[in-house]
Amino acid sequence: MTTTNQSLLARRKAVLPTGLGVAFPIFAEKAKNSEVWDIEGNRYIDFVGGISVLNTGHSHPKITQRVHEQLDKFTHTAAQMINYECYVELAEKLCQKAPISGEKKAFFLTTGAEAVENCIKIARAKTRRPGVISFVGGWHGRTLMCMSLTGKVLPYKKNFGPMPGPVFHALFPAEELNVTEAQALHSLEMIFQADIDPSEVAAMIIEPVQGEGGFHQVTPSFAKALREICDEHGIVLIFDEVQCGFARTGTLFASEQLGVEPDLMTSAKSLAGGYPISAVIGRADIMDAPQVGGLGGTYSGNPLACVAALAVMEVIEEENLLERSIEIGDKIEAFLKGLNLSSIGHIRHKGAMLAFELIDSDGKPDVEATTNLKAKAFEQGLLLASCGMFGNAIRVMVPLTVEDEVLQEGLDIIKSILTA
Repeated sequence: MTTTNQSLLARRKAVLPTGLGVAFPIFAEKAKNSEVWDIEGNRYIDFVGGISVLNTGHSHPKITQRVHEQLDKFTHTAAQMINYECYVELAEKLCQKAPISGEKKAFFLTTGAEAVENCIKIARAKTRRPGVISFVGGWHGRTLMCMSLTGKVLPYKKNFGPMPGPVFHALFPAEELNVTEAQALHSLEMIFQADIDPSEVAAMIIEPVQGEGGFHQVTPSFAKALREICDEHGIVLIFDEVQCGFARTGTLFASEQLGVEPDLMTSAKSLAGGYPISAVIGRADIMDAPQVGGLGGTYSGNPLACVAALAVMEVIEEENLLERSIEIGDKIEAFLKGLNLSSIGHIRHKGAMLAFELIDSDGKPDVEATTNLKAKAFEQGLLLASCGMFGNAIRVMVPLTVEDEVLQEGLDIIKSILTA
């Protein structure tokens, strides 16, 4: 019997829970750089990149080679049981690169959500306070604590409550959300007035560029205001760079463009080019707050992922991916503006972290058009993903290593659908 996408989908439906959704009804057979082939031999251009995990593309030869070399040595010892050098080397390099002055330390986990949770643990250990403030539209993960931090109910929070507390959400300032910086700061002040005294707040966490929330950007002025508030009240400032980090925005870390230093920061997704690892990096005095044994995890900092991450850092430098990110973002923005379509609303990007909104004739979010674009693009061999509080933004997460002709091919598919 021939194996098809449909036959595998039937098997999937029988054994996987409904809550585990899937965007595309296909099964991957192989992938290279910015292209994927399914088990039926159909080719797709990948503008999703494993949800911004593949900044260095699918199966980059340098990363694959390093992992193969490590496979011949060992695959696991548990870093809390037996040390290995690549773990320490990766921590050294991240501490060198992180936009935090002074002494820094880093350690590794397996997922972005774990990194976020550990930031909260560390902040609470340092301050001996319980409270956390995050922002509307923020995305921090699917674990119970991370769901509490995430600023979007559907589909992430519904039916999973009550959420851990005390966690409070301030407004996120963005022109396209009709929220000014003054309004966002006022909402923060109201939290201090109505919900929790700042002396009880351990941490404030924000994405320098929101991911699931719609690729909205923190401005340098707002970041500076948050830094001043945190300094005034002894609150730990956390920048969550799980999605926006590792060259996606044109700098290794998006927060480099803010001129403001966090106390702690997270990294994951494209950190290791598809291998599961996440990092927490921060000021040494804060990172050392938890007691011995308070941090860690069985698979945390797996050696295969550590060597992959070291290779990713080399690829970013050798292939000039920071410059390439800016080039890709500028090219896509110019392409979209060149279409001169009233259906395209706000376009926003830092480097290649780009999203564009689809709107109706009244200028309101057009979810139907967004869904239609994704569906028709898939039919024509292009994988697209949406995001945003209203579900009408298309986010582009194409590998930074994409060939010019493949990028253009994908853009031409978007053009053919939007101008039809």
